[in-house]
Amino acid sequence: MNKIILLSLIVLLSTACSFNKKNQAQLNNPISIPLGDPFIIQASDGTYYMYGTSEINGFKAYSSKDLINWTDRGVIYDKSDEKVWGKDCFWAPEVYERNGKFYLWYSANWMENPTNEAENFRIGVAVSDSPVGPFKNIYDHPVFDPGYPIIDANIYFDDEHNKTYLYYSRCCYKNPVESDASKWAQKKGWFNEIEESWVYGVEIKPDYSDVIGEPQLLLRPPVHKEDPQYEWESRSVTNHEVNRRWTEGSFIFKENDTFYMMYSANYFGGKDYAVGYATGKHPLGPFKKASNNPVLQKNTENDGIVTGTGHNMVLHLPDHQKLCVYHARTKDGGNQRIVFIDKLNIDDEGMLKVDGPTVGKVTY
Repeated sequence: MNKIILLSLIVLLSTACSFNKKNQAQLNNPISIPLGDPFIIQASDGTYYMYGTSEINGFKAYSSKDLINWTDRGVIYDKSDEKVWGKDCFWAPEVYERNGKFYLWYSANWMENPTNEAENFRIGVAVSDSPVGPFKNIYDHPVFDPGYPIIDANIYFDDEHNKTYLYYSRCCYKNPVESDASKWAQKKGWFNEIEESWVYGVEIKPDYSDVIGEPQLLLRPPVHKEDPQYEWESRSVTNHEVNRRWTEGSFIFKENDTFYMMYSANYFGGKDYAVGYATGKHPLGPFKKASNNPVLQKNTENDGIVTGTGHNMVLHLPDHQKLCVYHARTKDGGNQRIVFIDKLNIDDEGMLKVDGPTVGKVTY
């Protein structure tokens, strides 16, 4: 081979390798941000913004240029809003950039509570010109009232068909369900009934003022013990922890022609909180749970230090990589929820996998 050509090839290969190295970054799990239900967007200016549940009656934000170094941007929404409808329990914020504005979707306890319900959660939406607020409610009431408490809003924009969908979790509160798990718990004398939370989806109006049609039930805990999902989704009951089974914290995205809906199961305050997923061909299902669930769970049985992995979202990077953003607890951190970010992959067969929970360096 001509020496000049050979030298040129070596230079090209060296440049390519340098480029790849230069464009790789390393996270360090856990991320030192004490939030539950974390949600990250990359705004149109390229900056990343993180939101989540904290101890305040409102929400804070953090910003980063690289997903590694984060800056506390302070409170972006609180009860001083003149259209405030929420009393407390401001949970699970998600922010979306649309047409030059930023929309904050969240859950809170509704002040309107004539029957004194112990759980009176609803979902609302606020807007701002900036990803760090201040956010102001669009309406002085929740988006809609299904007649039962709901949390964990997630939004999917189907721009191809000019439709927008809202996903939420019906709370376990006053939703007892007969199943093999409830019969088993009754027979053991542990619990008289088992309450469940279910994930629903519904189309919403373009101005977010109401829903269109009736909410559709999309995911729920398995009814029968023969169901492959029964064991891992029933651990809160079978471990004699609480008389509830959860399906919550849903997050939907589309890959090729398939919709992936990720969700969390088990007690959100316990060690067995874990993540699974289901797939479908339409934003409102039907969805089929995956055979490799759970795809994210505690690692303490393998000498790890992480428990309570859940309420995740998927961050799509410009280079087509996907990152799974979630909260978890560590042995040293007690009950404090903290943010983790791990790589997420979908193989040629359409199977989703999360490379975590990881403690230490994560190269992406």
